[in-house]
Amino acid sequence: MTKDSFQNLPPKKRNDVIWRFFLNGLKTIKSNWIGPNFTYFLTTRQPALWLVGLLSGAIVGLTTVLFRELLSLFQIIWLLDMSEFVATAARNQPWWVIFLAPAFGGLIVGIMLEKLMPSRRAYGVADAIEARALTGNSIPISPSIYSAFISAISLGFGASAGREGPVVHLGAALSSYFAEKLGLIGRSKRILLACGVASAVSASFNAPIAGVLFAHEVILGHYAASAFVPIVIASVSGAIISRLYFGEAAAFIIPDYQITSYWEFPAFAILGIIAALVAITLQTSLIASDWIARNITMPLWLRPVLGGFIIGAIGVFFPEILGVGYEATNLALHGHLSLTTLLTLLIFKMIATAITFASRFGGGVFSPALYLGAMSGGAFGLIAANISPDLASSGGVYAILGMGAVASSVIGAPISTVLIVFELTSGYTLTIALLVTIAISHGITQALHGRSFFHWQLERRGLFIQDGPHKFLIKNGRVNDVIRPLEKMTFLDNETFDPASGAAYLRPTDTLETALRAFDTSGETTLVVVDSKDATKIIGHVTHLDILKHFNSALIRVSEEEHK
Repeated sequence: MTKDSFQNLPPKKRNDVIWRFFLNGLKTIKSNWIGPNFTYFLTTRQPALWLVGLLSGAIVGLTTVLFRELLSLFQIIWLLDMSEFVATAARNQPWWVIFLAPAFGGLIVGIMLEKLMPSRRAYGVADAIEARALTGNSIPISPSIYSAFISAISLGFGASAGREGPVVHLGAALSSYFAEKLGLIGRSKRILLACGVASAVSASFNAPIAGVLFAHEVILGHYAASAFVPIVIASVSGAIISRLYFGEAAAFIIPDYQITSYWEFPAFAILGIIAALVAITLQTSLIASDWIARNITMPLWLRPVLGGFIIGAIGVFFPEILGVGYEATNLALHGHLSLTTLLTLLIFKMIATAITFASRFGGGVFSPALYLGAMSGGAFGLIAANISPDLASSGGVYAILGMGAVASSVIGAPISTVLIVFELTSGYTLTIALLVTIAISHGITQALHGRSFFHWQLERRGLFIQDGPHKFLIKNGRVNDVIRPLEKMTFLDNETFDPASGAAYLRPTDTLETALRAFDTSGETTLVVVDSKDATKIIGHVTHLDILKHFNSALIRVSEEEHK
């Protein structure tokens, strides 16, 4: 209809034309714009994920509170104190109590490892990453609960570790359990697992923003719009539960620090280098002590007992190294420790942490990294103040920066760590300095060491996640995922195979990488797959095209998940 003909219509007909035009526009918008988006919203079960994220976040938050209280109950047995002032309480006890308590806790831990844990170890953040990475992999709930008890006993009796790793894994396990019960698979299952992790971090540190970023950066390994909302809901739920019980105060209450001069930034950069060296030294000590412990033959139950005696012996002289260590960290942030004390605690906390992990105690690595960062940063700040007293800020400023720099390098999550430090200390005025220090520390750690502590743990299990999805898929995909059944083989005269014939063959447990190399070496387009236990028995076959199709499809799925 032209403009002139429209104007010649009676008013009533003109209104009808306008109304029809409006309705047709709505239909077009609905079919071409809103419709596809809303259909995707429903088919990916986003409404259900939001609701389940809320429920799982609240339950995980409550579980985190229970874990912290359980830890305190074990602590009161020997320290007669439930607070985080472990060093102060330890000084009020006889020396033999401090010496024996970690070993006694180690005995309980050793028995539980032998009787209750299939893997003979407690679980942590790396296990949650593994569950997300391996499609269809679930986290068994019973061993996860036992693992949380082992970690609570370990930390409650003075083992030098953090409480974030156990609660992160427990949160992931509970979310995985909910996903199984609801029949969620694939992307929805991984998002719900990340929801549990976000709630655990948020409730443990009273840091909801950091919980969201940690779940994306460390667990999922990417940022996606479909995952953001349920993870935020879960993280906020966990924070609310934690704040209702523990209050809204940050973990560390620090003075209102300010940067004295912008001429200090070269010093902040140097601190980043030192923090990287501390982080690498910590990871190296953990790796070395684990290797040494694995090469010493002894009953499993005895390992944490002996480790407990060593930790107790150190704790008699330096009680600041016992447990999570928040009291000593707080003193460093306030600048209340001397240079000699800072350096001494730095050395002995690192030794105690290495012994803790090598002895199979439960616990995480994040709190020790915060501790070591605060000690190294505080020590550097005192040295800087002696060199240039007019320009250097308080030693507490350098302790905060060092805390973030070492922790980010150890866990491999610089963005999450920035937010965790902000929310733990409420020290938002140090934003620029913290970013510089963390960036330099993280960059140098990647250049020299190349991996976080979690990735090192995963690489020991054969999971090379940080190499990218293509490397991960080709190294962890299995021939069993693409095998064609026996009855569909028409190119063989019988169902037996002679391994000595020199012909190429595959097993169902072979990786896609092994399969592609076999095809390349043999020049064949189809290979038989034999039984894993009996190489003479053919159970199916696979084609070169099958492997390539499966690999490409998996890459496409990963790309779609990371961008929607």
